[in-house]
Amino acid sequence: MARAVSRLVFVFVLLACMATPGKGQFRKVGTAGYTFLEIPVTARAAAMGEVGVALLDGGPEALFVNPALLAHLAGSRALSVSYASYLAETSHQACSIALRLPRRMGVCGVSINRLDLGEMVETLNADVDNPGGAYIVRGTYTADAAAIGLSFAQQATAWFAYGLTLRYVRERIAVYTSDNVLVDLGMVYTTGFRSFRIGGYVQNFGVDSRYIGDSFKMPMVFRLGAAIELLGGQSSPYRLTLAADALHPSDYSERLHVGAECWLANVVALRVGYKFNYDEDGLTIGCGFKKSTGRGLVGFDLAHTDYRRLQSVLRMSFCAEF
Repeated sequence: MARAVSRLVFVFVLLACMATPGKGQFRKVGTAGYTFLEIPVTARAAAMGEVGVALLDGGPEALFVNPALLAHLAGSRALSVSYASYLAETSHQACSIALRLPRRMGVCGVSINRLDLGEMVETLNADVDNPGGAYIVRGTYTADAAAIGLSFAQQATAWFAYGLTLRYVRERIAVYTSDNVLVDLGMVYTTGFRSFRIGGYVQNFGVDSRYIGDSFKMPMVFRLGAAIELLGGQSSPYRLTLAADALHPSDYSERLHVGAECWLANVVALRVGYKFNYDEDGLTIGCGFKKSTGRGLVGFDLAHTDYRRLQSVLRMSFCAEF
């Protein structure tokens, strides 16, 4: 088992190095495709400034944050659904299902992530010698993007867990499409110092794809995060958790996310976060509610993200574990 863990860590570090650009490179905004994969999916993560790589109680939402966290699933089955009326009259939906395998084989999951860009007017330049002048309306068309992922996570030791996601991604504008297969690899390690744990996550690793003859890179991101309970423990009814994620995206310079979550009586959660090195978004806030039932746990989360000149987005998530 130790040898397997060592090999996994080696692969993880290798992927992280591949995600790191060479010296002299700087901002490369707009050089990657499938950027809808960078949109925060769950309300909890969105409210905490998109942190979560080392939050062990992520439940089925871990499929969008760090698949290794899925190994810490509390129940044997779990479901989450998220929705947001996103920027520019688009909508963002996501769903994830997790199932614990027998004989401690691990946890598997399926996730769907979709951005609906809605209906748009198709136009054509009326005068080829005057681009941007008069135009002819030819009708309407629709566009969307979607990703379907299959994940597996396993607790390798009492302190270490890893997770893997294989994801098929597809974008469509009218009749034109582009698709690819991406890989996510994550791990989380409990240090033994109080509740301090660290996590790492290589997201959207894949070869270049093509769209109408033009190639583009994947929105690969290397995340390194940590979390600790400042008050209480991970299972305390009253607790305050502080988390931070450092990001190294392939299409932008480094970013830092910081978030906090305060649980009251293990029923109500208050959340706040901040994202550094963004042009528009920064402060995030939200809340959560959960209730134990005779057969499991149900929860509901809300998140508000301020995009400044682009206004704000309200995101909601429902989660159930049995």
